Amino acid sequence: MRSFRKHGDFFVEPLNRRSFLKLGIFGSALLALPCKAIAALEPVISPEIIGSPGWKDEAGLIMEPSEERRLHLYSTNTGETFNRVYWADGEYIPEALEEVNFLLRDYRANLVKEIDPNLLDLLHNLNQKLENDTPFHVISGYRSPKTNAALRKRNRRVARQSLHMSGMAVDLRVPDVHVKHLCNAALEMRCGGVGYYSKRGFVHLDVGDVRTWQDGRRRRKKAKKA
Repeated sequence: MRSFRKHGDFFVEPLNRRSFLKLGIFGSALLALPCKAIAALEPVISPEIIGSPGWKDEAGLIMEPSEERRLHLYSTNTGETFNRVYWADGEYIPEALEEVNFLLRDYRANLVKEIDPNLLDLLHNLNQKLENDTPFHVISGYRSPKTNAALRKRNRRVARQSLHMSGMAVDLRVPDVHVKHLCNAALEMRCGGVGYYSKRGFVHLDVGDVRTWQDGRRRRKKAKKA
C-alpha cells in the first residue's frame, strides 16, 4: 500500500514580538489542503441553490487544527459501516484507510481502489459544518471502468471519465438533513464538485475542480470532462 503525505507536519518559528502580535490577531493557524485540478463536466447550478454570494471558481479545503479526524460512514448497498479515527498525530492511519477503501469499493464487481484521502478530509469538514451525529449514507463510492460504462449505457448523464473511477468521488445523503441543506453546506465549502440530485435525494461530492450542477438541467457551457 502506498504511503500518504503528512498534511499535519509543519515547522514553527520561535515567537518574536511581531510573531506574537500576528498570533493575537489571527488566532490559531489553519491547515489548507489544495483541491486537485480536474476539468469540469457538468452545467453550472442555478443561483438559488448556491447559498453564498461570494462563490469563487477556485478555493482550498480548510482544515481546522485538531488532534484527530473521525468519519462515520454507512454503505446503503452492503449495510457495512465505518466509524473510527482515520487521521491522528499529524498523519493518516493506514489501517483505517484500508477499511474505508473496502467500504467504498465497487460492490457490483467487488473491486477495491484506494480512496483519495482529500475526499475523507472533505467529508470530515462537511460533517463538522453540519454538526451532524449520524453517519453519511453512501450510495456510490468507487466505480470500476466496467461498472461506470454499464451505468452510462442506462443513463447518458453518467460521466464517461467519472471521478468515481479515480476514488475521488462519493454520492451520499444524511438521514436527518434535507438534501438541499446538505448541498448548500457543501457549496459553501467551495472545494471540489457538488452535484444536486433532488429527485433521487442525494448529493455528489468530489475533490476535482470547483463546479456545480443540478439534475434535470441542460448543460449551459462546454467544459473538459471530469
